[in-house]
Amino acid sequence: MDDIGVYEERRFPEFRHPTLDTLDLGQQKHHIPLLLEVDVTEARAYMHEFKTQTGESLSFTGWVMKCIGQAVSEHKYIQAMRKGRKRLIIFDDVDISIVVERSVGHSGHASETLPMPYIVRRANEKTVNAINDEIRAAQAESLGAGEVQLGARRKAYLTKAFTIMPRFMRNLLVWRRLTNDPLFAKKAMGTVVVTSVGSPGRYSGYGWAIPIGIHPLVFALGSIAKKPGVVGETVAIREYLSMTVLFDHDVTDGAPVFRFIQRLNELLENGYGLDK
Repeated sequence: MDDIGVYEERRFPEFRHPTLDTLDLGQQKHHIPLLLEVDVTEARAYMHEFKTQTGESLSFTGWVMKCIGQAVSEHKYIQAMRKGRKRLIIFDDVDISIVVERSVGHSGHASETLPMPYIVRRANEKTVNAINDEIRAAQAESLGAGEVQLGARRKAYLTKAFTIMPRFMRNLLVWRRLTNDPLFAKKAMGTVVVTSVGSPGRYSGYGWAIPIGIHPLVFALGSIAKKPGVVGETVAIREYLSMTVLFDHDVTDGAPVFRFIQRLNELLENGYGLDK
């Protein structure tokens, strides 16, 4: 036993069960990944100037969500969900789920960081400042015992019961309905999910994340790196965001996705929404 060294054995936290369920279900989706580099120099310069003048920071992820919301509202098919074998539901509102990391304590041990989903409803209709304030409020929101989703407005004991029940019961009560009822799915999880691997600017190299999800449209924001770029007729140092997009090949194809990506890239490069 001396070769093993010091170790600690803990009970596996039940609040991670829904995360594992989502990963398993996500692997069954027909998602196609796209790896992109987007010039975000103008937006980063504006945010730096905004902080210098006001002393406050704007959420980079919140601004990207604003651009995504606008692009999706112009190409609604990209967030469509299947209803049975023969129907599609195409929503007008763009409800974007984000991941907010919170510390969750459990009996006898120090707190553990748990990524918790929070849904920004109608992100396509909100300003960058409104989304920014909503994200900050979610990050500061108090947690009930056993909660696994911020802003869910449901009894904590029901959430706790869901996390500890057997997998087949979770499938029967929630996951089966979530994957077959688009209206229930939109209410429970939104239509788009955005996750970030870390704070922009902390890592100077390139880095893409390949996420797993059950939404029709999934975004993973990677690192921001500086490299030469062509601006007009000159070469200048620009800042590029590494971004991964997963789209559901069941509901859309390459050409429509390309048009969506083209529009999103245009919004991001021009710093859309930052002057409002």
